[in-house]
Amino acid sequence: MNLLYANDRPGEYPASWYAATATPLAAFPPLQGEAVADVCVVGGGYTGLSAALHLAQRGFSVVLLEAHRMGFGASGRNGGQVGSGQRLEQDDLEQIAGREDARRLWDLGEEAKALVRALIADHAMPVTFHPGIAHACWHEREVAHAEANAEKLARDYGYTGIEVLDRKAIRALIGSEAYKGGDLDRGAGHLHPLNFALGLAAACAGAGVRLHERSAVTRIEDGPQPVVHTDQGHVRARHVILACNGYLGGLEPQVAAKVMPINNFIVATEPLGARAKEILSQSIAVADTKFVVNYWRLSEDNRLLFGGGESYGYRFPDIIKTVSKPMLQVYPQLKGTKITHAWGGTLAITLNRLPCFTRPRPNVLSASGYSGHGLAMATMAGKVMAEAVAGQAERFDLMASLPQPRFPGGAALRWPLLVLAMTWYSMRDRLGR
Repeated sequence: MNLLYANDRPGEYPASWYAATATPLAAFPPLQGEAVADVCVVGGGYTGLSAALHLAQRGFSVVLLEAHRMGFGASGRNGGQVGSGQRLEQDDLEQIAGREDARRLWDLGEEAKALVRALIADHAMPVTFHPGIAHACWHEREVAHAEANAEKLARDYGYTGIEVLDRKAIRALIGSEAYKGGDLDRGAGHLHPLNFALGLAAACAGAGVRLHERSAVTRIEDGPQPVVHTDQGHVRARHVILACNGYLGGLEPQVAAKVMPINNFIVATEPLGARAKEILSQSIAVADTKFVVNYWRLSEDNRLLFGGGESYGYRFPDIIKTVSKPMLQVYPQLKGTKITHAWGGTLAITLNRLPCFTRPRPNVLSASGYSGHGLAMATMAGKVMAEAVAGQAERFDLMASLPQPRFPGGAALRWPLLVLAMTWYSMRDRLGR
């Protein structure tokens, strides 16, 4: 079974609140026959669109192939959070990469946030960046850790945008009795993720990128000029960029061994009206400290967009049931509130939660596995791969140098093994250990 089609109709966006409120973008034609380009990009999400745009701005001819629609995958379905730094905290990165490279990774993450905001402004996208992400802690030890992390970032990295919150402050901010404290990162933020992806697509089209939808790639033929095949045509290019993330399938086994797809889910409530201020007193987003993270924010029309729950097979479960359980644990006062939209999507994780940058074949670059921290970093990954194609590979090589182990068990066993691990972490969270 192919994840590209397991839960979605060909060429159609899921019935999400994002799709219902997106600024429309006319469909692009499928690839027909032969095309020739300097670079062929596979995947029309943040990574692929950013790579295509930055390459076109450097003067490269670019063809981009998307199996469904631009922003169809995780880029158009996620929680919209633009987080700081990398997925791992700086303490962990310093142990893995050393102090010097950890600093470079922090700076890359900060540039990624700035890049998102610059792209919105430079291309007049119909996207509003709302500053602020709160991190809500279930346990007292996590509050102490949040305080220590904020102190470290201020002391060692000059980042002073984080405010530590005690129990009273977190309750006042997010209207929930569930948490012991947390922090508020004013340098992070949130936005409408599908409109950002469509804004990137429009910018690509304006820069001369040849965009093709309904053009799923079936295989890549190696050679001095790799050939990328679809059912109806092929692209002959000097370079190929793989930007498929959780929808890579069997296209590149070397990447698939290190990057695993998982499914995540979001619901949107009916507009909450005046009750919205009781849920979030400020226009911020929130993520908590559960191993399977709960995350949420208010939409522009005051719906609660709440994400939670994961699955590790192909088919989506009952999404409303899956997400309502953690939502009502956080906000029991929303019991009986109507759910108007429910959708799922496939993201990708790595074993150590660092993104996987690699050269799997000659003249082929790949970046994926953002592990829930992809909006800014995937956009940045596209720019970094464009630099590498242009001969400036220092930042790509930095990311590619990070250790990236394979998942144990291969394709047949990695999901069952992950389910066992998730069960253990879920029990740990419930027991408060």
